[in-house]
Amino acid sequence: MLVAVIADTHLPRASRALPAECVRRLRAADLVLHAGDHTSVASLEELRALGPPVHAVYGNVDEPALRRALPEELVVEAAGIRIGLTHVPGPRAGREERLLGRFPGCAAVVYGHTHLPQVERHAGTWILNPGSPTERRRAPARTMLELQVDGAVVVPELVVVG
Repeated sequence: MLVAVIADTHLPRASRALPAECVRRLRAADLVLHAGDHTSVASLEELRALGPPVHAVYGNVDEPALRRALPEELVVEAAGIRIGLTHVPGPRAGREERLLGRFPGCAAVVYGHTHLPQVERHAGTWILNPGSPTERRRAPARTMLELQVDGAVVVPELVVVG
């Protein structure tokens, strides 16, 4: 199973859009996860229109309608594994341990907010941040993640999309 993961898209904003490579990969995925800061309901609906099922949480800059429609945290089942999803991970110090505590039994935990990609194993669990495909801020590039899930095995890949 191929899971595409994005966060911090902050759409719409001026003429900004998801990069074509990101859209191509989202359409090719079996499942899409969005770790918050869509900004608008319209942005989430455009993502859902790409085809694959979308699971999402709200972020700190999302409009009130998104906050009512989406959870703050979510656990998603994907091909027999559990993936935790949240937007704000809290302070840098102790982040990995805190996320593991919030999502026990998950093979991976995905967060957003920082715009800085992270792909690390911690105590046997993947701690993942896809960065942002639209607004890199301090990151070196605009990015997303793809997760190959096969049984209990998760193989994450950070993908530069712009």
